[in-house]
Amino acid sequence: MRTDYCTLIEYGNITRPTPRVSRKEDQAAVVGLGTVRIWHHYSPALPTVMLISQATVFYLYKSQHIYPTQRLKMAYTIQLSSDESFNYEILRTLSHTRYSGADIGEVLRAASLIEPGNLENFYDVFHTLAVRVSSQANAIDATKNPISARDAYFRAAAYFRNAGFYLDGSPNDPRINGIWDEQLVNFDKAIALLPIPGERLLLKGDGFDIPTIFYRAGSPEATPKPRPTIIVSTGYDSGQEEVFHAFGFAALERGYNVMTYEGPGQGSVRRHQNVGFTHAWEKVVSPVVDHLVARPDVDSTHLALIGWSLGGYLCVRAAAFEHRLAATLAIDGVYDFSPAILNMLPPAVRAAYTAGNSSEVDSLMNDFLASDKLPTTMRWAIEHGLWSFATGSMTEFIKMTKLMTLEGVVDRVECPVLVGEATDDIFFQGQPALVAAALGDRATHLVLTAEDAANPHCHVGAFSFANHLFYDWLENVFSSSGVGGE
Repeated sequence: MRTDYCTLIEYGNITRPTPRVSRKEDQAAVVGLGTVRIWHHYSPALPTVMLISQATVFYLYKSQHIYPTQRLKMAYTIQLSSDESFNYEILRTLSHTRYSGADIGEVLRAASLIEPGNLENFYDVFHTLAVRVSSQANAIDATKNPISARDAYFRAAAYFRNAGFYLDGSPNDPRINGIWDEQLVNFDKAIALLPIPGERLLLKGDGFDIPTIFYRAGSPEATPKPRPTIIVSTGYDSGQEEVFHAFGFAALERGYNVMTYEGPGQGSVRRHQNVGFTHAWEKVVSPVVDHLVARPDVDSTHLALIGWSLGGYLCVRAAAFEHRLAATLAIDGVYDFSPAILNMLPPAVRAAYTAGNSSEVDSLMNDFLASDKLPTTMRWAIEHGLWSFATGSMTEFIKMTKLMTLEGVVDRVECPVLVGEATDDIFFQGQPALVAAALGDRATHLVLTAEDAANPHCHVGAFSFANHLFYDWLENVFSSSGVGGE
């Protein structure tokens, strides 16, 4: 029997063994730990037990009943949904509770209402919740109760983002932009109520504009002084608003300024400018750095770039060309994006691609997408990829992902790089080790496991712990040159 740990919530007070745990040694592990609750499971042969005691969830499964591919899928999963993709996205949302981006009860109630595999139902549940919380926020007198209003607006924005997560399969769906704009409205109301309000700035890129938000650290009353500054973006999905919850609050707490940003394929750039992904991410980061080094409240010698998820490729690529960075954090490392997509394709599509039959690739993929044969994770990854890369062709999408490799550029990176790895990452298994090996002594390879409760993709569910490790590493890098945040 293997036990993995993830923080959640105390759920009850049942201490006797559950009859679903039949082996004596398994029952011994159950007795005395706290609540036992049978959650969703993938098949009757794969019993799943939730043990919750003093706000800690113990997810146990019988490893001898799980095939290797299933073990990877289930090793970290708190079963908030029997749909693998829904389960991950709900846990991702729940993770933002630590930094004002969700509330536990609201998310768990939403999870109980969502039907596995039903994309419209996922939208409806989170949209209803978002509207409700936004209405609550609007009813608060923000002049008297700014913290209450701010927190509610942050949560509403997060739930609007969630509602739109699976809409990309219908690129002309007006809700794609509509729901995004709702989250922008609520998020802007929230950051206006921060002790030092966030500042939206639109920077010029190479053929596109770069939306950014600057958050100044320190006391509102104090004269601004140059501070180390964190530059952070998301990766394959979402936008800069989410990464403020994942990384921004934690940086401000440590005395760092924060600038979030979006590039082609992401957030508002894809929606409002119709610009798809580029592999040449230095074209996005360098204009951001240009702006920061000109600011009197930024210490231009202490800039750190964080990339999240696919951003683990994007940030290292940018660091290969942008040498004004003092450090880069790849959370987590991605050496080559294309295998993640190719390995996810149905075998017939992959075979057609290997044979060089582009028309068959597109035809087969269109047939699969029109059917109900694809699991949600695969469907979302492909539909979102076509949308975010601004192409209707699967063949073209794959070609563009093949450009997203560190091969031939990684040797140009000059700054220290923290390369994160989650042992049960469902998208980029093995990739962080490749990045760390290619960087050599410039890399610090940080592997987080189930025992750390930080083993899922992007370490969702463990942001407090992960940020402690990320920012302590960064503080050591900064302090080695005489400047720190705290």
